[in-house]
Amino acid sequence: MKEANRFSWDKFHETPVVGIIRGMGFQDVRRIAKAYLEAGFTTLEVTMNTDAACELIRDLGQEFSQLNIGAGTVCSERDLDQALAAGAQFIVTPIVDVAVIRKCVDLEIPIFPGAYTPTEIYQAWSAGAPAVKVFPATQLGPSFIKDVLAPLDQVRLLPTGGVDIHTIRAFFEAGAVGVGMGGSLFDSQLIQKGEFEKLKEHFVAIKAAIKDFCKK
Repeated sequence: MKEANRFSWDKFHETPVVGIIRGMGFQDVRRIAKAYLEAGFTTLEVTMNTDAACELIRDLGQEFSQLNIGAGTVCSERDLDQALAAGAQFIVTPIVDVAVIRKCVDLEIPIFPGAYTPTEIYQAWSAGAPAVKVFPATQLGPSFIKDVLAPLDQVRLLPTGGVDIHTIRAFFEAGAVGVGMGGSLFDSQLIQKGEFEKLKEHFVAIKAAIKDFCKK
């Protein structure tokens, strides 16, 4: 992968949120990405179970080079190969697949594997993942992040599920290095109504909630 197309950790830390695009068409995603960038967000994930996901990843990467564009719901090496061929700069999985993790590590592609238990989290971390997606975090909450990091303090956690404007700060206060957000970030009603300026205001409000954890 060319250096210019690599994932930027500096960008990620400016706003440590992975926005999850699932089941949307390019015209809406294009307008979302524009508002997202204008609001100061930096990292977008397109799930592989979205129609024409690879084309979407490729088009976003070409039009929005200022963003980190990655692939999510990567469940196999075949998914991984397709995502990387489309230009994905990072990979997110809902599961721990050691072969997929190690392949990403060998290729120097950041991967955030999905794990639920402390054992799964440590397995993913030990395989070389730079951060582990705690998924689904909906029922676990911020206290789980704090509890896991007590003994596993070297692990970097990225909870996904159950993160919204009301809970996001608590996850960071518990020790998360970032979060994943889907529907709570990309408000479907605003998108359906074409109210992308209000969507941008929503993004700005979420960033304001974690301003103390954003690095310039």
